Amino acid sequence: MTMLPDAKLYIDGVIRPASDNKTYDNINPWTAEPVGKVADATADDVNAAIAAARRAFDETEWSRQHNSRLALVKKYRDLLFANRDTLTQIARLEAGAAMGAANRAHIDGALNGMDDLINCFASVTWEEDRGLRNEYGFDSARIVVHEAIGVVAAITPWNVPLYVNIGKVIAALLAGCTVILKPAPDTPVMGTIMGELAAEAGFPPGVLNVITSSEPAMAGEMLVADPRVDLISFTGSTGVGKRIMEKGAETLKRVFLELGGKSVNIILEDTPDFAMTVMTGMAVFHAGQGCAMPTRLLVPRSRYEEACKALEMSYAGFSTKWGDFDDPTQIMGPVISKRQQERVMSYIELGQKEGARLIAGGKTRPDKGNGFFIEPTCFVDVTNDMRIAQEEIFGPVLVVIPFEDDEDAIRIANDSVYGLGGAVYSGDVARATNIARRIRAGALSVNGGMSITGDLPFGGVKGSGMGREWGLEGIEEFLESKVIATRVA
Repeated sequence: MTMLPDAKLYIDGVIRPASDNKTYDNINPWTAEPVGKVADATADDVNAAIAAARRAFDETEWSRQHNSRLALVKKYRDLLFANRDTLTQIARLEAGAAMGAANRAHIDGALNGMDDLINCFASVTWEEDRGLRNEYGFDSARIVVHEAIGVVAAITPWNVPLYVNIGKVIAALLAGCTVILKPAPDTPVMGTIMGELAAEAGFPPGVLNVITSSEPAMAGEMLVADPRVDLISFTGSTGVGKRIMEKGAETLKRVFLELGGKSVNIILEDTPDFAMTVMTGMAVFHAGQGCAMPTRLLVPRSRYEEACKALEMSYAGFSTKWGDFDDPTQIMGPVISKRQQERVMSYIELGQKEGARLIAGGKTRPDKGNGFFIEPTCFVDVTNDMRIAQEEIFGPVLVVIPFEDDEDAIRIANDSVYGLGGAVYSGDVARATNIARRIRAGALSVNGGMSITGDLPFGGVKGSGMGREWGLEGIEEFLESKVIATRVA
């Protein structure tokens, strides 16, 4: 393994250290050792980033020059693609991504999604003619203009940082906004490289700013409270999302929240290759650190024992296929941090106390190295009222719940504070689709259909948040409507 470059701030077009030159260590989840130094932004740095973004929006033509803006974003896209290998290494060393996961959702998913957003740009409606209307005895010609909302603060998580960074930053830039990106303290370099490449692409000063901080709340609190920031786009925990919404209300900010999930995977009794479909339901991709990952597996009681045996086989077969940094086929490495490891382990202990039966995993794995390794873990005999079935664990932990019939499966699926993703499998597509339509969630897959791609809107309901990112809808989140009516008679 190698070291990562030191991460610096990118403010008002300048790549620089923190104003007091302080740094913090960037920790590698595979080894628990530092892999680089990170600029630790001060309050003055955050203020400078806000001022730069505000000035770039208010005093330049950035928001109004659609074609030149698109051309610059395309140049930026080309630079990101050219640095794919570097981005992959960053995902591996600071996010703990196994090589197979880094090559999929972390990097290629992000870069392909960027292409999708650029392609969606042509569908944005900037101006609509609403025609003449006679009111109070005279005619008015009316147009509706859709324009950038202003300064956006993008506060992003550590699980798939490039993917989330691009989903927010690129959509906002395409809409004509200026952006302050605050990546998670655990994955700073995936944010700062975006600043470095923006400088190389020739972005005007202040259009994109990147600030990193070891303190999880300071910069975010400033961005949320500052009246110069018009919109907060946040991905992370539901608890933090609630606080952002509360604090953002003081300045009447528009708030986009993509929060937690406890998504279901419903496998009906008529599913072809039932056992194989069950076996592929393990929550192991990127150590289960995905907000939309189905971590509640619902199987029919009539085939429950068969499902449990299939899972025992699949977990046994997977036991030697994770935790190897150099294996290009592997999709599971460590969790992000010691803190997250302890949190996940506390849920595994809780599940056993609640009476669920552990059929796989359940332990840390120091034999894998000094990093934050947890075995792929599966609980059966789970009831949906258990905390391990209701709360987001964000680790490689699957809970298996039996259901009686379709109505019972729908009831269990919707008996959750969350509503982000989900999946339904059946030999009867109409039956599965009907169930999917009745699940309260933002993205549903039927028989393995890809419901999360860069050209589709993504987001949740209930405790999973509000608003949508990606696709045309993701760009439109950053637009405001303005009416202009001209008297003509």
